[in-house]
Amino acid sequence: MKKIASYFQESYKELIFKVTWPSWKELQGSAILVMISSLIIAIVVALMDLGFKNVMSAIYSIFS
Repeated sequence: MKKIASYFQESYKELIFKVTWPSWKELQGSAILVMISSLIIAIVVALMDLGFKNVMSAIYSIFS
């Protein structure tokens, strides 16, 4: 049981003294970057889906 308590004490000390937390401005910049990246990836996936749909429609129209 002492090992578990020691583990949590060491983890707490590390979070308080050794971890460098981002500032509010850095956090906002990262959040904006993630939102823009997600939007770009969503657009790329949508375009790929549309292209695949058109290719498959063309293939189905040839064989039917």
